[in-house]
Amino acid sequence: MAQKGIRIAIDRGGTFTDAWAQVPDREEDIVLKVLSESPDEYDDAPTECIRQILEIATGATIPRGEPLDISPVESIRMGTTVATNALLERKGARVALVTTRGFRDILRIGNQARPNIFDLSVQRLSKLYETVVEVDERVTIEGFAEDPEPMPIDVESDPALTKGLTGEAVRILKRPDVEVVRRDLQALWEAGYRSLAVAFLHSYTFQDHENAVADLARSMGFRVSVSSELQTMAKIVPRAQSAVADGYLSPITEEYLRSFRSGFKGRLEDANGEKLFLNQSDGGLVSFSKFTGLRGVLSGPAGGVIGLSRTCFDERDGTPVLGFDMGGTSTDVARYSGSLEHIFESTIAQVTIQTPQLDINTVAAGGGSMLFWENGLFKVGPQSAGANPGPACYGKGGPLTVTDANLFLGRIIPEFFPRPLDLDTVQKKFEELTATINQDTATDTTLTAEEVALGFLAIANATMTRPIRTLSEGRGFETGAHNLGCFGGAGGQHAVAVARDLGIQRAIIPRYSSILSAYGMALADVVVENQEPEAVAFAQDSLQQLQARFEKLCKSGTEGLISQGFNDSQIEHTLFLNMRYQGSDTALMISKPETGLESFGEAFIARHHREFGFTQPREILVDDVRVRSTAKGMQVQLSSPFEELRRTQNSPPVSPTAPDSRRKVFFENHGWADTAVYSLSTLPTGAKIHGPVMIIDKTQTIVVDPASAAVILPEHVLLEISNIDKPDVGVDQPDPIQLSVFGHRFMSVAEQMGQTMQKTSISVNIKERLDYSCAVFSADGGLVANAPHIPGHLGSMSYAIAYQARLYKPGELKPGDVLLSNHPCAGGTHLPDLTVTTPVFDDDENPKEILFFVANRGHHADIGGIAPGSMPPNSTELWQEGVAVESFKMVKEGVFDEKGLTEILYDIPGSYPGCSGTRTLRDNLADLKAAVASNNRGIQLIQALSLQAVDYIDDGTPLALKIDIDKDTGSAVFDFTGTGPEHFGNLNCPPAIMYSGIMYCLRSMISSDIPLNQGCLAPIKLVCPPNTLLSPSLKAATVGSNVETSQRIVDLIFKAFRAAAASQGTCNNMTFGYGGTDESGTVTKGFGYYETIAGGSGAGPHWHGESGVHTHITNTRMTDAEIFEKRYPVILHEFSLRPGSGGAGRHRGGDGCVRDIEFRRPVQVSILSERRVIAPYGMDGGGEGQRGVNLWIRRYDDGTTRTISLGGKATTPMGAGDHIVVKTPGGGGYGQN
Repeated sequence: MAQKGIRIAIDRGGTFTDAWAQVPDREEDIVLKVLSESPDEYDDAPTECIRQILEIATGATIPRGEPLDISPVESIRMGTTVATNALLERKGARVALVTTRGFRDILRIGNQARPNIFDLSVQRLSKLYETVVEVDERVTIEGFAEDPEPMPIDVESDPALTKGLTGEAVRILKRPDVEVVRRDLQALWEAGYRSLAVAFLHSYTFQDHENAVADLARSMGFRVSVSSELQTMAKIVPRAQSAVADGYLSPITEEYLRSFRSGFKGRLEDANGEKLFLNQSDGGLVSFSKFTGLRGVLSGPAGGVIGLSRTCFDERDGTPVLGFDMGGTSTDVARYSGSLEHIFESTIAQVTIQTPQLDINTVAAGGGSMLFWENGLFKVGPQSAGANPGPACYGKGGPLTVTDANLFLGRIIPEFFPRPLDLDTVQKKFEELTATINQDTATDTTLTAEEVALGFLAIANATMTRPIRTLSEGRGFETGAHNLGCFGGAGGQHAVAVARDLGIQRAIIPRYSSILSAYGMALADVVVENQEPEAVAFAQDSLQQLQARFEKLCKSGTEGLISQGFNDSQIEHTLFLNMRYQGSDTALMISKPETGLESFGEAFIARHHREFGFTQPREILVDDVRVRSTAKGMQVQLSSPFEELRRTQNSPPVSPTAPDSRRKVFFENHGWADTAVYSLSTLPTGAKIHGPVMIIDKTQTIVVDPASAAVILPEHVLLEISNIDKPDVGVDQPDPIQLSVFGHRFMSVAEQMGQTMQKTSISVNIKERLDYSCAVFSADGGLVANAPHIPGHLGSMSYAIAYQARLYKPGELKPGDVLLSNHPCAGGTHLPDLTVTTPVFDDDENPKEILFFVANRGHHADIGGIAPGSMPPNSTELWQEGVAVESFKMVKEGVFDEKGLTEILYDIPGSYPGCSGTRTLRDNLADLKAAVASNNRGIQLIQALSLQAVDYIDDGTPLALKIDIDKDTGSAVFDFTGTGPEHFGNLNCPPAIMYSGIMYCLRSMISSDIPLNQGCLAPIKLVCPPNTLLSPSLKAATVGSNVETSQRIVDLIFKAFRAAAASQGTCNNMTFGYGGTDESGTVTKGFGYYETIAGGSGAGPHWHGESGVHTHITNTRMTDAEIFEKRYPVILHEFSLRPGSGGAGRHRGGDGCVRDIEFRRPVQVSILSERRVIAPYGMDGGGEGQRGVNLWIRRYDDGTTRTISLGGKATTPMGAGDHIVVKTPGGGGYGQN
């Protein structure tokens, strides 16, 4: 007789499809694991799982290939990789982008940063859309946030003004012509397009134009993804990318679901409604008719986080849990502390999307990750052996992998593995690799093959702990204050080691750990997300407005869940405000406190202080109002591991059964140890087993080392981990394993310093454009590790830290001191780059010596001088460019010297003739506090071949280079003799910048991931005659050196090596602003803005140049167009590629960009650029790239305009209605066509 009420949950992964089912009156749940692809047996893995479950539940034989009767099934919950695979493999639907005129290339340019700063070919993945339709429509925000004296805006008196969804005034500049749009869409239809993505500027707050075009397109038969319907958050690039991604992925998921449903009688619907629910990236379920590809990209991993939260977290105990899901090719990590943690913008496969997602970090390290010995270091991944040939132990000629290391060390038992394993081949390969390592290191101590294998496991563990530290330490939480929840096929082998590396004492492995993503979907809630933008200060008088918003969104959520078959009693709402300090772009999503709506502000302040270490005496703004409405999922009886442990501890002691077998396993500090092997199914509940021990389950192996123990609980295995003493690391003959491990740790420190700096800063330069770098240095200033930020900072920061280390005598620096510098003589580059350095001592209470320095360098939008933005194109003396600081203690023993900084930044530069102090003092101080916080974060976490070339800058000054390489020693001399004399302008280049350029070029020409530290420059000798452009006197102006001369040095080096054609050779520095101190001494409040603009990269022997990208010595992002117009008095009319500007050749150079900005009030505008006279050179017969052009479109009172060439360097006042148009250079071509 057929059972009724069967509940099924399925996770379709890349290799295996996992299934879990609960059958009424059946004692045990059904657990299945089948291959996701097995075309000889079945067409669809989830359908096959359901068929097998029905056979088991009903006892009937059900043949394959016939529609299944699912009347016994109550519900099916499923996660799928269909959207994920389509995105990764670029196999989605044909989609066209419909966007605002002037922005056809907005997604091609993106944020203008390149994904890998050392990849000369600048490989970007293909874009998802195939063509673009530009609609002649435009709106903009009427006010601007940086206005120091905002005036009231009367929306009613101006018919071109309206109020947006946020409450902000929106000016309608141009409405779309529907008939013109109809004609353009008809052409798309005739070309075969059926899916459209519509994204217009500022549609997050004004949606009329998007809706009008979307309605028209739908009436013509198109499937339309509308950016403002998917997510109403500011930033056009991720919102438009999201719309394109949805239009690209949803037709594929819809087609899959149609095919899947056709395998069932009734197509998974009956009188009670839909039976199929899909898991979304936010961890919530939705009925299949409402599922979209955009929200399903992380469908499977999200199920794992739900499973983690329901099986590994104890509400009574309250200890947060870090999830560790280790698979074959990658590892997913997440954090849970009682509520799900969501993010709203992420980048997957180089596609930045805006949609609610669980905060899951993925690292390319898993069982199949390949092992390498490169450049004296152990390296694991990111390459994977895959299923074919697979690891070496598969016997198909595959490489050594993490799986092979575990097998070699006895941590995998071949008879319990699903396929035969070749241990002899693995042993031979490890012995050969060990011989190579010992020969390369040539030290007194030789490694054994076992130590090498163990070393690789240590590197794998260090790789996997980096994202875990980011999720915890990066947000102010100590990793040791967590439990570790382990799942996935390989998690149990690494659980103890990973936990110990993180300082965690307990690891939890739940019963269904090997299918936890599927099980998590069984436990998930059905969710409806509603969010609207807001623009209001959080205060007593705004509570009523916010309450009304909440009520509206709650009502919408309730209606959405009722439409999916739920009733009011099953529905709960969680309320959120997205909040930030005024002047900052770091918003935090805050859930409603138990004490009520008025406590949102206190909750924001507390969380901000915890994550960033400070509070601000500023208004708190609300950017978004969000409601997450949930209907409870399956009622499955669950018990937490600690509840089980408490019950076990109150019961009589239980002894484990005799081990099933014993085997030799290799452990750190113990060597080969006799190890008991148990089958999990035979171990009694309550038994505590001390290591060394291996516990075998159907789908996994748990390894417990000699210093740890396993407690067997009804639904979990609890691992108790003890700390073990680590041997001291020698410095005379460093251990290559420890070098690799510490490389990961130091890199993690630098990365988290960067995250802290971005989050806590206020200015657009650091917050949005990411124009900063963070690094760790030795006590003498040598670079130890840096995060991949700005290449131009690499060598010059070392020069700066070394200068500070020499400047202060022993005892003059104390714990809590923080130094500020930017002077070229002190390792500075151009003055707006402020370096903040913090010494770290052996003992803060009784300091004897400095162990190392942590430092960061960030570009400030204004530091005074003769022009707003402090990038004057006409400066001839250093003092004209703003404040120049050799060294200043901005923090003295922990006390921030705001008065002293104000004097340095404002009073002193304002005292010079024709100069003003900084025009953005508030932002300077806030960003310097962020720099201090960044360093504090770092401290906490640490505790004869001849090659020559000549090029010319635009005024004709030569740049000369001869490189002599000693092939016997590997050393090289970079001789810049022949370079022109010191420059009258500001392109003079301190030697520190040449070190950055050399380090960058050498690293880029070596296609290997080597650590960037001072050792890279050890074999390099630099020759540069004094009082030349590249070794100027102390009083020479240098503001253009870091952004212009540095680019030309890199092109010069690549020209000498014949490595690539010239890239654009400039950063196209554009600044504008107003205010400051005039000649009479009158102070006017104002602001300064600075940006650099992408261009074309040079082609190479095997690649075409990339278009619209920052090249070489910089990699800063472009401020999003919507943020740009919200904060400054501008209209961005165009930001597109400049077709044909790349040089011709066998491989074409990349195209430059066109950027057209209209000013809405009078401002001072400056442009500092190169390659306006001397074109970017081609290589090996390739053509030159086009030179750049800077134009001023001047509007007169009578409405006429005049177009004026500004040349490469100019500063001028521009009026309201004037435009600056910057056309950036293209890259040179390579090879004859």
